[in-house]
Amino acid sequence: MDDREVDEAVAEMMRVLGQHDTENWAVPAGSLEWSCWTTAAHVAHDLMAYAGQVASRPAGAYLPFDLTVQPGIAPREVLQVVSACGRLLSSALVTADPHTRAWHWGPCDPAGFAAMGVAEVLLHTKDITVGLGAQWQPPTSLCAAVLSRLFPDAPTGDPAQVLLWCTGRGELEGRPRRTSWTWRAAVSD
Repeated sequence: MDDREVDEAVAEMMRVLGQHDTENWAVPAGSLEWSCWTTAAHVAHDLMAYAGQVASRPAGAYLPFDLTVQPGIAPREVLQVVSACGRLLSSALVTADPHTRAWHWGPCDPAGFAAMGVAEVLLHTKDITVGLGAQWQPPTSLCAAVLSRLFPDAPTGDPAQVLLWCTGRGELEGRPRRTSWTWRAAVSD
């Protein structure tokens, strides 16, 4: 995965949530304890953190910085911050050598950071749409790419449904609902 998938996922988030940016984003985002607003700010935070990791290539920890989204801004403005942070990640990915490694619970390559960025965007867009009562499913091709990179042992099936199941957000026939999970972003060389 690379910058193109990050850009595609962020554009989809903007398309879907931009239609709901005048609604009440103080409601919970799906089954999360966070509000829709806080969940969107979390996406921006993660995209920026991943961009920082790819750009600086630390070997043993996350960089000691944080993104603060100004409290009380409108959902439209939070989405602008998400979009900007998505561009920061995709820009960092464009300039990164594919052999670059940076820390995310082990050495992670740029493709892993791209996959995590896409996963954050898709999963939390789903959380927010559930909270707002909007119907939406993550795009199949992006879900399949995320599953291949972050969940190599995922069961077969509709990629969107499998990704939601892998992350404890959905049911999958014949399998118990997940209550905990981790993805595999680190690579072994």
